[in-house]
Amino acid sequence: MTISIARFALASTLALSLSLTAARAQTSPTPVPVQTTVEQKLAEGPAGSRFGMLVTTLDGEVLVSIAPDQRFIPASNTKMFTTAIAYAELPLLQRTAKGTGVRLEQTGAATDVVLHGRGDALLSSAEDCKADCLQTLADAVAAKTRHVRNIVGDDSWFPDERWSPGMSWNNIQSRYGTGVSALTLDDNELVIRLTPGAVGAAPTIEAPGYFAIENRVATVAGKADEIEAFRMPNSGVLRLTGTVGADVAPMTLRYGIDDPAHYAAWRLGELLRARGVHVDGNVEVRHRPLTTADDPENRKGAAATLPVEPPMLAELPAPSLAENMVRINKESQNLHTELMLRRVARHAGSGSIADGQAVMHSVMTAAGLPATGYHFADGSGMSSYNRISPRAAVSLLGWIARQPWSMDWRATLPIAGRDGTLQNRFKGTILEGRLFAKTGSLNASRALSGYLTTRSGKTLIFSALANDMPEDTDAQATAAVDRALVAIAEAL
Repeated sequence: MTISIARFALASTLALSLSLTAARAQTSPTPVPVQTTVEQKLAEGPAGSRFGMLVTTLDGEVLVSIAPDQRFIPASNTKMFTTAIAYAELPLLQRTAKGTGVRLEQTGAATDVVLHGRGDALLSSAEDCKADCLQTLADAVAAKTRHVRNIVGDDSWFPDERWSPGMSWNNIQSRYGTGVSALTLDDNELVIRLTPGAVGAAPTIEAPGYFAIENRVATVAGKADEIEAFRMPNSGVLRLTGTVGADVAPMTLRYGIDDPAHYAAWRLGELLRARGVHVDGNVEVRHRPLTTADDPENRKGAAATLPVEPPMLAELPAPSLAENMVRINKESQNLHTELMLRRVARHAGSGSIADGQAVMHSVMTAAGLPATGYHFADGSGMSSYNRISPRAAVSLLGWIARQPWSMDWRATLPIAGRDGTLQNRFKGTILEGRLFAKTGSLNASRALSGYLTTRSGKTLIFSALANDMPEDTDAQATAAVDRALVAIAEAL
C-alpha cells in the first residue's frame, strides 16, 4: 500500500512538471533569430530604400547578412579605406614628411617670395596660432628683406587636381568641397562673421577681403535663419541671399576656396605688410598641370619625375600624420583626407589621385578584398562614383584588427554617444560608449561601419549601408539602422 502511494505521488509530480513545461512553452515563444529581427528593423526604414548589412565575429563567423555583396555609395566610409592605407605606410610617410617652406627668388633687382606647400593640412594663419603658423614664415621673410615684388604660391608638390571625379559642382562653394592643394592654409576655408541688423536691414558682414561679398540677406523678426550662398567656380564673388532672424546670435560661416595656393600667397602678403614689408607686385601661383605621366599605368613601372626644390629660407616642422588621422575620422574632415591620400600617392609616385588608387588596390589586394567589392574616385567620399559592398567594409575592418597598429587606428573612430560624428547617436542605449565606427553621409546615402560590443561582451565587426532613400527621409533610414544595431547588441 505504501509503495502504491509513493508511485502515485511520483506520477502526479511528473504530470504536474510536464503540464508546467507545456504551459511555459505556450507562454514563452521561441526567440526570434537576430537575422529576422534586423530585417524587421530595417523594414521600418523609408519605403524604396536599399539596405545592406553584414555582421561578423572577429573570427569571421557571419551573424547577420543582408545584401552583403551589393555595391553602395559609401560616402565618408571611404575615409576608413584611405586612413587604413595611410596607417599601413605611416612610419615611412612620417619620416619623409615635410612642412611648408618659404624662400626668396631673385630676378634681376627684384625679389619675389615663394611659398612652397608640401601637403601640410594644418598650416594656419589664425591670430591665436600656436604651431604650424604662417606667421613664422612671414617673420623669416621680414627679417631678411623689407621690400619684395611678387608673392608666389607654389603647390607643385602634387599635380593640380583640386577636385576629384564625381564630386557635385555645387559642393565646390561649400567648406566640404573646397579645393585640394599641396599648399593648404586655414583648411582652405574663407571665414565670414555675420551679425543680424535691425528688422528690415541687411546684417553686418566681416570678411577677410579675399572674396567680394554681395550681401543680399535681410534681417527679419525671430530666431530663424535661411541663408543661401552662391559662387560660380573660380569666381571671386560670393553672393549671400535669404533671411536671418534679428534675435540670432552672430554667426560664423565658412566657404570653400577654389585656388588654395593663391589664397595662401595672398594671406602671406597681408602678413608681410603687417610687418612693414613693402609688397609692390602681384599674387601669383605655380601649379603642376596633371599629365598622362601622373597615371602609373602610363609610366609602366618607371619612377615619377618630380620637381626639384631649391633650398628654403625657412621651413616649418612636418605635423603628426597620426594625430591628423584622428581629426579625419572623428570629424570626417574631407580636405585632410584628400591630402592624406595624395601624401600616400606622392610616396608611391607623383602624388596624383591615380597613384593613390594604385596604392589602394595594392593594399586591399594584400588584405584579401576582391576588386569587385570597392571602387574609389577620391579619398574622402564626396564622389558619387565611389562604391563599396558591406562585405568589403567588414573584410577591411577584420584585416585592420589583425594589424599591429589596429588599436591606434580604432582610436581614431567616433565613439557612440561620446564624440565626433557619433556624439549624438545611440545615447541612452546599450551601444553608448560601446560602438566605434565611421559614419557616412551624402545625398540619399548613409553608412556606418566599425566595431561594437554586445551585452555579453563579444566584439563584432559590422557594416550597414543605406542608399536610394526618398528625399528628406535620410534621418529615418539612419534611425532604422541604429535600431537594428541596438537589437543585435541586446540579443548577443
